[in-house]
Amino acid sequence: MSYQLTIEPLGATIEVEEGQTLLDAALRQGIYIPHACGHGLCGTCKVQVCDGEVDHGHANPFALMDFERDAGKTLACCATLQSDGTIEADIDEDPDAQMIPVRDFLTTVSRIEHLTPTIKGIFLKLDQPMHFQAGQYVQVVIPGIEGGRAFSIANAPVQVQASGEIELNVRIVAGGAATTWLHQNLAVGNRLQISGPYGRFFVRKSTQVPTIFMAGGSGLSSPRAMLHDLLEDKSLHPMTLLYGQRTREELYYDDEFRALAAQYPHFTYVPTLSGEPEGSDWAGARGFVHDVAKAHFGGTFSGHQAYLCGPPVMIEACIATLMQGRLYERDIYTEKFLSAADTNQQRSPLFKRV
Repeated sequence: MSYQLTIEPLGATIEVEEGQTLLDAALRQGIYIPHACGHGLCGTCKVQVCDGEVDHGHANPFALMDFERDAGKTLACCATLQSDGTIEADIDEDPDAQMIPVRDFLTTVSRIEHLTPTIKGIFLKLDQPMHFQAGQYVQVVIPGIEGGRAFSIANAPVQVQASGEIELNVRIVAGGAATTWLHQNLAVGNRLQISGPYGRFFVRKSTQVPTIFMAGGSGLSSPRAMLHDLLEDKSLHPMTLLYGQRTREELYYDDEFRALAAQYPHFTYVPTLSGEPEGSDWAGARGFVHDVAKAHFGGTFSGHQAYLCGPPVMIEACIATLMQGRLYERDIYTEKFLSAADTNQQRSPLFKRV
C-alpha cells in the first residue's frame, strides 16, 4: 500500500510506501529536505503538515515538542503517512545542487588500510555506478545494529568512476557499536549494504572565490574529496586546507597533501597538532584549527568560502572565529553528524545550517 505526498513549495507529488518515512521518500525522488541526524533527535527536518494524517514515529520530545505536534509539525526523518497528504518544507534553491535520487547499493569490501591507530580506510566495490557530488555521504547498514550509520565519501567522483569503489574513513569511537564492529569484525570480501548519496555538503563551484577547508579527525574525508574534485576540474582560485589532529601519528594523508601543495601553487596545506609532545621534531603549526586559521589569515576571512567538517565542538569554534573575521552564514558550509549526546549541546543560534 502507498500514499501520495505533495511537497510544497515545490508542488511536487511523490509516492510514499506504507512505513516509509517522509524524508526517505523525498530523497529517493531527488528532493532534498534539510536534515541532519536522521534519527528524530535534532529537529532539522521539521516540516508543516498541511493536509492528511501522519504518525510521528520515534521523534524525540525535545526535537518535536507537544505544542508543535498540536500545531501540525512533524519530523520528516521519522514521520510516516497514514493517508494521502501535503507538507510544507523549508527548501532552499541552490544553483550548484544536483538532484540525485538516493539509491541502495550492495558493496564488497575490496581492501582495508590502517591510516592511523584509530582510523581505518575502508574501500567498498560498488555493484553499480554511483553518481554523487564530492562532499556527500552514504549510510552504511551494520549487521546486528539498528539503523544506518553515516560516513563521508573520501574520494572524488572521477576517482570512484575510474576504480568502481568508494573510500570511507572510519574512526573508532569508544563505546560505539558500529565503528567497533567495522574496526574489529569487517574483513576483505565481506558484503555491505549502503544507500546514498546524502547531504548538501559540496563545493559551490559557481562562485569561484578563494576557498578555505577546515577539518578535524576523520572529518578530513569530505574536504579531501572536494579538493581532488576541484583540482580535477582545473579550478584555479586559491584553496587552503587547515587540518587538525592531536598527534603526528594521527595525521593521515599528510604526504599526499604536501605533494599536492608542491604541485599546485594555488593550493596551501596547513596541518596542525593540538597534543603533540613538546620537544618532538614536529616543525608545523601547533594548536587548534580555528586558532591556526586566525593566525594564518591574519584574523580576516572576508571574500572567502569556508567548508567545515569534524567534531561539533571544532565546528562551533571555527564558526565563531570565521564570523569574528567577517565571514558570515551565506559563505560557511558545515558537515557534522549528530548523536543523541550531541543534541544536548548548544548549537549556534544565528547559524541556520548548523
